[in-house]
Amino acid sequence: MEILNFDNENEYIEKVKKINENAKKKYYILTMGCMLNENDSEKLCGMIEKMGYQKSDTSKNADLIVFNTCCVRENAEDKLFGKLGELKNYKKETGAVIAIGGCMMQEKHIQEKLSKSYPYFDIMFGTHTLNKFPEDLFNVLSNRHKIKDVIDIDGEIYEGIPIKRENKVKASVTIMYGCNNFCTYCIVPYVRGRERSRRPEDILNEIKDLAKEGYKEITLLGQNVNSYDGGNGYKFANLLQDVEKIEGIELIRFISPHPKDFTDDVIEVIKKSKKICKILHLPLQSGSTEVLRRMNRKYTKEQYLQLAEKIKKEIPDVVFSTDIIVGFPGETERDFEDTLDIVRKLKYEQVFMFIYSRRVRNTGRPNARSNSRRD
Repeated sequence: MEILNFDNENEYIEKVKKINENAKKKYYILTMGCMLNENDSEKLCGMIEKMGYQKSDTSKNADLIVFNTCCVRENAEDKLFGKLGELKNYKKETGAVIAIGGCMMQEKHIQEKLSKSYPYFDIMFGTHTLNKFPEDLFNVLSNRHKIKDVIDIDGEIYEGIPIKRENKVKASVTIMYGCNNFCTYCIVPYVRGRERSRRPEDILNEIKDLAKEGYKEITLLGQNVNSYDGGNGYKFANLLQDVEKIEGIELIRFISPHPKDFTDDVIEVIKKSKKICKILHLPLQSGSTEVLRRMNRKYTKEQYLQLAEKIKKEIPDVVFSTDIIVGFPGETERDFEDTLDIVRKLKYEQVFMFIYSRRVRNTGRPNARSNSRRD
């Protein structure tokens, strides 16, 4: 995996900044979805503010309006289309630039619906072209042509993208992008691509800089963090150990692991750590082995319970949170009782539970269904 530098886009940041000079331009951003989307929005805000915009808490006075979308659940689509409908007259009156990006833009049927029913947007960008936002915005401001910047291949990793964090104590740091698991309910591998891990030195340098700025709590982000691969045998356990050593960081969290990849070396690092949070997210999705098989989760009910018990044995003060989907196609009352059985046994600290709704996707790739919050 080639690691690319963001420096090339700085040219366009300066060009847009010059256009906005002394204009006191404002921007509004609406983020939908998971912590990875929130992290992407922090990068968008970082770029936009470097281009001379000031953040607004409303779209009603904004010169640039950005939607960072999620396609995990259907209500996200409804929310986006509703917001776009509200902006039709505002766009006519003010000429504000409307940019729509994120996971939803990787879906062909969404692209088609936007072009047909909401043609007044200016920029459409996908998950793999976020880094080009300054260039896309410059081209729109220069010639007012509509920009569609979506690629249907795995993106590259860009380092050095500006980032604007609202919180001054807690920060999220993405360690990898994409997913290789292809759970049958989940669209993530189709819209975010296959797994690509950042270099350990880039991650650690980012966290060191955050520590110097006074940040105390770090959350490591990835679709499946415990399959992180930094190369040359450097795995997630190694990364956790190195983050632990960074002076100034007091609390370390990570989201989201996959039970099938929760290895003994990671458990051992957590056990010995004085900084890693002992509230562990361990996604279940279903307690039924048959439903798990149809979900392509690659573990059984018994294996999940064995893993949880192993973690509890090694880390007595651990507590778990989890994700659960109910009503998966073919789920019986007995299957649901298997899920309740695990909930009773593990006494989760927190459960993120969702009702399954069938969503056939037109991504330009094989159909996928999507319901889960994180993975």
